[in-house]
Amino acid sequence: MTKSKVFWAIVAPLAAILNSLLFVYIILKIRGVDPFAMFGLMISYGFDPRNLVSELNQTVAYYIAGVAAAIGFKMLLFNIGIDGQYRMGAFFGAVVGAAVSLPPVLHVLVIVITAMIAGGLWAAIAGYLKVRRGVSEVISNIMLNFIAAAILSYLITPSMLGTLPEGSQNAQTFPIPKSGQMPTIKAFDGEIYTFLFVAIAVGIAYWVMLNKTVFGFNLKATGLSFRAARASGVNAPRMIFVTTVLSGAIAGLVGMGTLLSDTHNYSMAFPSGYAFTGLALALLGRNHPVGIFFAAFLWSFLERSAPVLEFEGVPPEIVIVMQGTIVLSIVVAYEVVARINLRQQQRAVGSVSAETPAVKESK
Repeated sequence: MTKSKVFWAIVAPLAAILNSLLFVYIILKIRGVDPFAMFGLMISYGFDPRNLVSELNQTVAYYIAGVAAAIGFKMLLFNIGIDGQYRMGAFFGAVVGAAVSLPPVLHVLVIVITAMIAGGLWAAIAGYLKVRRGVSEVISNIMLNFIAAAILSYLITPSMLGTLPEGSQNAQTFPIPKSGQMPTIKAFDGEIYTFLFVAIAVGIAYWVMLNKTVFGFNLKATGLSFRAARASGVNAPRMIFVTTVLSGAIAGLVGMGTLLSDTHNYSMAFPSGYAFTGLALALLGRNHPVGIFFAAFLWSFLERSAPVLEFEGVPPEIVIVMQGTIVLSIVVAYEVVARINLRQQQRAVGSVSAETPAVKESK
């Protein structure tokens, strides 16, 4: 990557964040609220040690969702089905984890692999429809999200694979035994999920796959030009299908931190919205594992800081406005950067073309 590309890769997201802050600043001013006091309150609350633990745990889920979305983006696919894939992964991982009895490490490994298989298989439906029937992955994945929620609502009933604890109205899977649970790290008066290290490994594996493997090269080549990749011998339809399944398999890991280190069972209370968040984080982080991590932490930080605003008479929804503005700003910023890079390339080509005749005449 050239110095120019590195420069713009850093400047573009920073400009988007600053633009969002400016927009929120104007809104708060109109409401008669001191923007700097509000920003300072959010920072002090968000960086409180106890809140940092919650933010870091939430960052793990957001980061994996961002990586899953980024894999699809590299193929110019919008994996908006992350919500359904992650729910399928968490549910079947919990069911299998509660049903088997294995040594500790092996037990966790079986749960994680089951979650990846479930997420990948659910994504494979959209991949098949895309390759064989030409159905937009956006439409199929949106429908699959609703279908997944309906199927799991049925399967989690006490008459099927779930249970209803006494005194509760929230059906859930049977609890995973101790051997299938992951420990936590006690820090800052809280407990950090050790699945954080798995998330880091996922990010490293993602980078290695893209930059050091033939599959990664073919993936990027197919994303840049479907026809050119096909003409060069790459099985483009197969790449689309495999990439969709891989993205779904990673999405299946989104809920593992919560499942293995906190609840130890799956219920419909597991949060939703990871699809849009993952796409936004991949976009903000420019599909780079490090960039996605900082974007995921920023998202977690903003969400964790939102409740404190209500105590000061400021609607916490202002954080949603900030997040939305960041996404819109980053889209505009990247389009501007793309045009600047294109002009620089055209100038470079033009200068080389102008020098070529002079070189020939000197010879």
